[in-house]
Amino acid sequence: MLITHLGRAPQIAHGTRVAPNATVCGDVTIGPNCSIGFGAVLVAESAPIRVGANCVIMDTAVLRGVRGHPLSLGNNVLVGPRAYLTGCEVGDDAFLATGVTVFNGAHVGCRAEVRINGIVHLRTRLEDDAIVPLNWIAVGDPARILPPDAHEAIWAIQEPLDFPRYVFGVERPLPGQTFMPHVMPRYASFLARSHVDDTETEDGSRQAVNP
Repeated sequence: MLITHLGRAPQIAHGTRVAPNATVCGDVTIGPNCSIGFGAVLVAESAPIRVGANCVIMDTAVLRGVRGHPLSLGNNVLVGPRAYLTGCEVGDDAFLATGVTVFNGAHVGCRAEVRINGIVHLRTRLEDDAIVPLNWIAVGDPARILPPDAHEAIWAIQEPLDFPRYVFGVERPLPGQTFMPHVMPRYASFLARSHVDDTETEDGSRQAVNP
């Protein structure tokens, strides 16, 4: 399904396959010879998505462009099933396996591999040719690549990256407190308002697109 969002319709290059139950919403440009799998979701929520040529986005992957953080994939990129990418930049020839998560402001270098269930954290820069092993976490700029049980080392890098302020614009709560009652009503209202005028787009939006 192709959806016009905030007046912007997806642009899909000739020769690119979009599965019948995939959703492509808003200011999304997909280059030639790509495949968007069953149940995949590409939504330019409040920033664009740009996908290069010869990319495969597999079943149930989710890609989101968010305010201040467009999402871009280079050429020849694979995004595995159940992957979740938001507001990040992925270089040419990168391999993102099943269940990979890449967060806002992150950069995945050319030819990098993030293996099954790997994480590239907020504002992290993963260099060209880097490898994130199964279940490991890349965090920081430049990235340190750490095992999931290295919680203290991960947190020492992650805490100054300041997820609450960077993503939601709020202070980190004190121990025993939470920002959820403050942030979630505002966030839900924003999403509801921004999608109220969405309309399904005819498949005729396919055209020649330069990645």
